[in-house]
Amino acid sequence: MRHNFRFAGTGGQGLITAAIILAEAAIEDNKEAVQSQSYGPEARGGSSKADCIISDDKIWFNRVVCPDVLLAMSQEAANKYTADCDENTVVITDSLFVKDLPGKHKERYDLPITHTAVNECGKTLFANIVALGAIVALTHCVSDESIVNAVLGRVPKGTEEANKKALKAGMDLVRNYKK
Repeated sequence: MRHNFRFAGTGGQGLITAAIILAEAAIEDNKEAVQSQSYGPEARGGSSKADCIISDDKIWFNRVVCPDVLLAMSQEAANKYTADCDENTVVITDSLFVKDLPGKHKERYDLPITHTAVNECGKTLFANIVALGAIVALTHCVSDESIVNAVLGRVPKGTEEANKKALKAGMDLVRNYKK
């Protein structure tokens, strides 16, 4: 099985970190993983994207051309990156920031990612971990144990419990989602 992920939003939302964490969790599960990123020259506040490929087999082409899952954390990201999607792409949006979804896609999950981060953890900076939990719950691309370990291996000391709470909250958003 191969999963092509694109995390897209605004610089400073932690999407590159989320993609790195997902790749590390896959490696812990003995899968192949690659991760890449790009962002505008302004870094914080500009356009940002990170791609992650997870596969049970060797990855010979390390570029996401058409994502299986697109996370859009801003309207600008939705406008820009849905052009790469097709009728098989699942799109997850942060319902606070994304209203319109142009282009093709298979399914759309409008989740209150940032609201959940604030309500569960007290700060918007946990939104990337909430989104990561949602992606893992939706795709089952890595084990729950490996994603927790990867998160805990990357987050600042003293924030471990809040990040575990954010991860669980994101998983719960998908498990409780009503279309």
